[in-house]
Amino acid sequence: MAGADDCHKEIPKERPTLWGSAAVRASSLAWAFAVSALVAGWLGAKPLIQYLLYAAAIASGAFYFAREALSELVKERSVGIELLMTIAIIAAAALGQWREAALVACLYSITEALEGFTIQRTRHAIRALMDLVPPKARVLRGSTELEVDVKDVSVGERIVVRPGESIPVDGIVRDGASAIDESPITGESMPVERAVGAPVFAGTLNGNGALVIETTKRFEDNTVSKIIDLVESAQRQKGKSQLFVERFGQIYSPVVLLSAIGVALIPWIVGLDAMLWLRRAVSFLVAASPCALAVSTPVTLVAAIGSAARRGVLIKGGSVVEALGRVRAVALDKTGTLTFGRPEVTAVHATNGDEQAVLRLAAAVEHFSEHPLASAITQAARKRGLSIPPATDFRAITAAGVRGQVEGKWVAVLKPSAAQAEGLVLEESEATWHLTAQEQGQTVLAVLLDRELFGLISVADTIRPESAELVRSLKAAGVQQVLMLTGDNQGTARAIAARVGIEEFYAGLLPQDKVAQIQALRAKYGNVAMVGDGINDAPALAAADVSFAMGAGSDVAMQAADVTLTRNDLASVADAISLSRATLSKIRQNLFFAFVYNVIGIPAAAFGLLNPVIAGAAMAMSSVSVVSNSLLLKRWKPMSSGVD
Repeated sequence: MAGADDCHKEIPKERPTLWGSAAVRASSLAWAFAVSALVAGWLGAKPLIQYLLYAAAIASGAFYFAREALSELVKERSVGIELLMTIAIIAAAALGQWREAALVACLYSITEALEGFTIQRTRHAIRALMDLVPPKARVLRGSTELEVDVKDVSVGERIVVRPGESIPVDGIVRDGASAIDESPITGESMPVERAVGAPVFAGTLNGNGALVIETTKRFEDNTVSKIIDLVESAQRQKGKSQLFVERFGQIYSPVVLLSAIGVALIPWIVGLDAMLWLRRAVSFLVAASPCALAVSTPVTLVAAIGSAARRGVLIKGGSVVEALGRVRAVALDKTGTLTFGRPEVTAVHATNGDEQAVLRLAAAVEHFSEHPLASAITQAARKRGLSIPPATDFRAITAAGVRGQVEGKWVAVLKPSAAQAEGLVLEESEATWHLTAQEQGQTVLAVLLDRELFGLISVADTIRPESAELVRSLKAAGVQQVLMLTGDNQGTARAIAARVGIEEFYAGLLPQDKVAQIQALRAKYGNVAMVGDGINDAPALAAADVSFAMGAGSDVAMQAADVTLTRNDLASVADAISLSRATLSKIRQNLFFAFVYNVIGIPAAAFGLLNPVIAGAAMAMSSVSVVSNSLLLKRWKPMSSGVD
């Protein structure tokens, strides 16, 4: 695999589409010809028509991998699986086994095409990471503010970031204060207050305050670039599993070819019947062609992928299905995965008992704010059918809250610390309510009416109803460890973990910290699955043996992940693992069928016990048995729904 810089140069400008791939179109055309040939046979068409259709299927299906086989043979002098598949197709066709030849060409072509398409999509997703960082930055040089390319900003320079803009570099705040949306990088569900001396990351979104930031890293070394490097590194490590298949092919293919040549030539050299042994050599090649072996795994995996897709689980490839069946530990992101990823009002406390009035007045002043907490309050008021009165003299107080005049009275919605700074003292009941909410990982806001406490509102990222069921389902499926990884604070993480039944969790994690935790889990348990939704999860998703992304999550996370949950149903994670284990069982059965065929067929063909026609028929029978067994996966039923 190319390095990170090379991959960035190769990223397509437009989002790749499935039908936009030439290899996918060629494979689809091959399938169309093959199906047409079958239909023609059923309708009683002349054999010549069937042969021509099968030939067209072979030509279109085998075009790309046959070309690759020829290139490897000429340029690299390498005999790989592609060459053996090509020779097997030609030999089968030469023996009149046109249907089997076309089937092998179609199956192998779609595998190669989908692999190439997945690589293109993954590389395109990296562009989304780079798009987090604005291309320009406002740099203070002397008394002048200059707009320059972000790549030209040096370490130690000072830049200006206005409200609502993305931060272009990693740095430290030197002037100003603001609420920063760090969810793309850290996973923090709530905006974080950043003032003088606080660090900020490239790709995060500035709130309602202007900032002067001193850069601490160049563009190529910022947090977003680091995430890209981590994704690339993890993908290179993950690709090692593919090398085993290639090494097997490099050994198996030459052995089969040399053996076939030996069967044909050695008897002729010693004076035996040349044509007899040539036919035996052809029979040997047909018998040794890995048709059943080639079909045994891909057909089973296609059946499994199709079954999963019908249940809203999109699995990127067959290797993912195999890895899923061996998962022993599952790491879960919090924000957007175990939770919905958006703040909601969880409770209202009124000093006079009128909760509706508290929420109504708070929504009146928050209506003008673009803060996520403000949106949560206004939405809660609307859901309760409350009429929100107009507010005047609105003012946003940086790092504190908002205030305004409603119905002739001053109303303020402030952080308790800001309210206490203005002299507010909470009574025992309110203090207890505040403390309880904080212990549950909730954010508390104080509502003041003419500088007197009118009520308290707690806001939190709400838990998905199926989160606790997922944890129980994973444990019932035999997963040894289920834990939570989050960039959110310790208190919130502890509260969420307790409510969903997770005993082990890690909070305050940056992307590289999540990767380190995944690596530690792999060392302890073996195969590890990661479930996440944000861009900050992309490196951990790539580092895991199997990764899940929520369908409503970021595009980068979905592209870095191996599995996408289109229905945003966490229960599907346990279902996917259960399906994968059933798939592994089918693969083992299919390999047994194929192995028995080869063990019996190869020596029988070599010693003349099978003529080419019988060898071809046996090859077809073994393929049919494998395909039939694989299709039984359609009867698979999800197990998570049955967990109490």
